[in-house]
Amino acid sequence: MNSTQNIYDVIVVGTGIAGLSAGMYCGRFNLKTIVIGEMPGGIITTTHLVENYPGILSMEGIEMGTVFLEHAKKFGAELEFSKVTEIEKKSGKFLVKTASKEFTGKTVIFATGTHHKKLGVPGEKEFNAKGVSYCALCDASFFKDKTVCVVGGGDSSAVETLILAKNCKKVYMFVRKDVLRAEPINYKKIMESPNIEVRFKTEIAEIKGKSKVESVVLKSGEEIPMEGVFVAVGWTPVSELAGKLGVELDGAGQVKIDRNSQTNVPGFFAAGDVCDSAFKQAITSAAEAVTASYFAHQYISKNEA
Repeated sequence: MNSTQNIYDVIVVGTGIAGLSAGMYCGRFNLKTIVIGEMPGGIITTTHLVENYPGILSMEGIEMGTVFLEHAKKFGAELEFSKVTEIEKKSGKFLVKTASKEFTGKTVIFATGTHHKKLGVPGEKEFNAKGVSYCALCDASFFKDKTVCVVGGGDSSAVETLILAKNCKKVYMFVRKDVLRAEPINYKKIMESPNIEVRFKTEIAEIKGKSKVESVVLKSGEEIPMEGVFVAVGWTPVSELAGKLGVELDGAGQVKIDRNSQTNVPGFFAAGDVCDSAFKQAITSAAEAVTASYFAHQYISKNEA
């Protein structure tokens, strides 16, 4: 394994909105920074259009990811597109390993994000961004006056359904169990909405179409014409490496941070969807990353004074 001889001020793990925001701001603080991750631009690049980021009226997800990438590079952040396999802390420094390289840093900003939980049914992968979505807030406006469904039975699914109901002609809500685990106020709104139909003990077996989603087949065998499928069965934080280092996680496996984006491990900061923040959006990820960058700079300055 090749080992870099330089010691970085900051090693950012994750190349999505949070990671690249951290890379850009750390560069502005004149910190020697490297951003390491597998997916240039992160999960935002899988979104068709982004229209809820303040100051940007409309931008394709792939373009936004590219802009953030270029912004980080402009201020001197190095980029390494590899999977981080291990993070250790030795003698006050962090050792970050990929399959072929090792990097040493004074601090780490952990911004690995989440993986959306998938249904795992035929058609889901094929029609991703072609009618299959994982974010109603991001994509609801593209399904105006269309018939869509939401898969999931929790409060986040209920919120997704209510967002869609404001735009769509009809919204089916497919709940696997016989109960909708939504907050009372959201439950009431759903049950009173004329264009929402909740179906309990209902699961999708297949998503069908040609170039885009056209219908869903239920496990009961029923096929329903459908123009959009919103999957809201939860997400999985990519936090395993942090947990192995001793970083405190919550019950859902999310990294616990304070208002300074600091974890319980000194010098180890975190930002974005991997954290225990209640609201997960590109703008909040960027804000947490900027906060992490500032306090990483403060941490380094204090420890080198």
